[in-house]
Amino acid sequence: MAIEICGIFRTGAFRASDEDMNRPPAAARVSITDRCDLACVYCRPANGDACLPRERRLDVSAWAELFKALAAQGVRRLKLTGGEPLLHPHVVELVRTAANTPGITDVSLTTNATRLESLAQPLRDAGLSRINISVDSLREDRFRVITRGGELVQVLRGVRAACAAGFDEIKTNTVVLGPGERGDDRNDDELSDIVTWAWSLGITPRFIELMPIGVAAQFPGRLVSYRQMRDALVCLLGTNDEIGKVDDNRGPARYVSASQNRASRVGFITGTTRPFCEGCDRIRITADGQVRSCLARMDCVDVSDAARAGDFADLVQSLHTAWTQKPDTRSWKGSTETSARRVSMRVLGG
Repeated sequence: MAIEICGIFRTGAFRASDEDMNRPPAAARVSITDRCDLACVYCRPANGDACLPRERRLDVSAWAELFKALAAQGVRRLKLTGGEPLLHPHVVELVRTAANTPGITDVSLTTNATRLESLAQPLRDAGLSRINISVDSLREDRFRVITRGGELVQVLRGVRAACAAGFDEIKTNTVVLGPGERGDDRNDDELSDIVTWAWSLGITPRFIELMPIGVAAQFPGRLVSYRQMRDALVCLLGTNDEIGKVDDNRGPARYVSASQNRASRVGFITGTTRPFCEGCDRIRITADGQVRSCLARMDCVDVSDAARAGDFADLVQSLHTAWTQKPDTRSWKGSTETSARRVSMRVLGG
């Protein structure tokens, strides 16, 4: 059994603590494709970026083996990401496979919704529980600029289809951008509009701080902090509950309830001003089978051959090895570390 380790394994502050090592991963973010039909300014470079050749991407049978090994390692929550996962020709089959894997209790997906209108119901029928939809602006011209060509009306049709499909939970993700040189690719003045729109549909909106990962590291002056977001939403959220509450076993987002209706909430993901590495229970896998223990590092373990061969023992051992590469979450600061600048969000899926 040969385990291929990518990158350099570091020691000291980069080594997982004994507490982290003894706690198995509970969640996996699985990038089923690195392809995407949008090119958001905070995610992809302006001059384009190359995608994996088809033969390097894992097929459905390889993913099925990986899902079983992840469950054996303790993973209970699977989130399918991309790139844009709905571009995968067998995304519905992958959702069904994940949902039917013994030990996996929650399957969710994150999408830009450009193809969601026709896929929402099939995904729900296949066993998808929850869905996160990227909506970076409610203004057509801005949306087109931020996504470099996306059509907002197409996304909104996808959102409505998701609402009709009856998912257990729908959330929107908005990467908040302050003013830039162009002036027409900001959205920090739309927060209250996005919240009001989402609440009207029974959706929970979430706002994400711009994290200096990959190309986004080129925009340090455009960060809108959690504190600034809260100030912009003071009329909707009030001033109580400054920190917010994290949902049990649901990732790092902190939620604050509406001042007038406690059932309505807004989520905040604060990876820049308030890193949330401590206690992280996630592992990540790229479309070509590279397992990474941290969003902000390039170190990985290659499980592609074992997945294709269906070598369960090798897969389980390799996943454990990848987990031990996790940095010491008590001192590691995630997206603010210099290594984060080399990471491609399109490849890893956030």
